[in-house]
Amino acid sequence: MTSIQIGKQAPDFELHASNGETVKLSDYTGKKHVVLYFYPKDMTPGCTTEACDFRDQHERFSELDAVILGVSPDPLERHGKFIEKHGLPFLLLADEEHKASEAYGVWKLKKNFGKEYMGVERSTFIINREGELVKEWRKVKVDGHVEEALQFIKENLSEK
Repeated sequence: MTSIQIGKQAPDFELHASNGETVKLSDYTGKKHVVLYFYPKDMTPGCTTEACDFRDQHERFSELDAVILGVSPDPLERHGKFIEKHGLPFLLLADEEHKASEAYGVWKLKKNFGKEYMGVERSTFIINREGELVKEWRKVKVDGHVEEALQFIKENLSEK
């Protein structure tokens, strides 16, 4: 597991995206702020709420020169269905081998109804134009989170 720190370069990755292309985090260096959010699974209640919250605020993030990238272990086919069902205007990345999740320290042992399994801990990372991690939220509670991320970018990264 890679240790990431605020103020340091965010770990780069290369993943297949829902638009059929391959996306690297470094593709955005110098161009846009990145809101990188990791979520456990397409089509589940919490993940759907979070994705729809990002969808509903997408234009406001775009106005602040921020791009949203959602990452989960789901395959591209499932991402496509999720995007279509909920009208998501941003890319979803397939991290089926958990490489990005491990690099960001969000691939964790989870417990649910007495069962233990490995999965994604809902987390969001804000990366500036220089590719540095400037903010992280771990163990995200969905309610109000997207607004909090938007507010952070507005107050800390928007051009004065």
